[in-house]
Amino acid sequence: MELKGATAVITGSTGRVGGAIASVLARAGCNCICHYNSNEKAAQQLAAQLTGIGVKAIAVKADLTKPEQIDNLFEETAKIGTPQVLINSAAIFSSQPLEQVTLQQAQHLFDLNLTAPILTSRLFAKAINTEFGQAGHGKIINIADIGGTRPWAGYVLYCSSKAGLLGATKALAKELAPVICVNAVAPGIVTWPDDFDESEKKLQLSFIPARRIASVSEVADAVIFLLNNDYITGQVLNVDGGRCI
Repeated sequence: MELKGATAVITGSTGRVGGAIASVLARAGCNCICHYNSNEKAAQQLAAQLTGIGVKAIAVKADLTKPEQIDNLFEETAKIGTPQVLINSAAIFSSQPLEQVTLQQAQHLFDLNLTAPILTSRLFAKAINTEFGQAGHGKIINIADIGGTRPWAGYVLYCSSKAGLLGATKALAKELAPVICVNAVAPGIVTWPDDFDESEKKLQLSFIPARRIASVSEVADAVIFLLNNDYITGQVLNVDGGRCI
């Protein structure tokens, strides 16, 4: 795929990881749809920053737990161009001990972390096939988490949603081939949770062979690597400093 001139949709672009991915895509020449839900100011600032790089960029609001707003996201995207790259980065990260889990919490988290990437992928595939037919070419990158393969106690909803996203990545890779490649990037720790004290940070670092947490640029670079390779699909690239070894 030639990234220069391609149109990319980045969900959750106002997050640290999503924003870093949008920036590296713009530097590669992609026009960017910067999705946001509530942080309009940050999304508009990001779009302005990317426009300054020399690409087209717009901020689009959508609550991805509402299918009609996902439809609107892709209608707005069409104003820039047919999307060729979809980055599913929007997610909720939260901890709930099992005894505190409620049905409402579970439904909301799964709606955003798992159902939304599947629905955005459906509309992305439809746009690719409508515009290009079987000669089309597209890439989907799901931002997962090593918690999807190495779950933690107290994070049953989050880890389950990311495990589901890994399964969806592989299923979509089979279903959408050969027109669309679908892969996932699974970061380890990128930022420390607010409730981690120094002793907890030290403990977590002891589990990581690299002895440090990841930078957002390292996660973004992994996305670019997968986008630049047309023969990788259905794979999960761990960016975790070796923690999953």
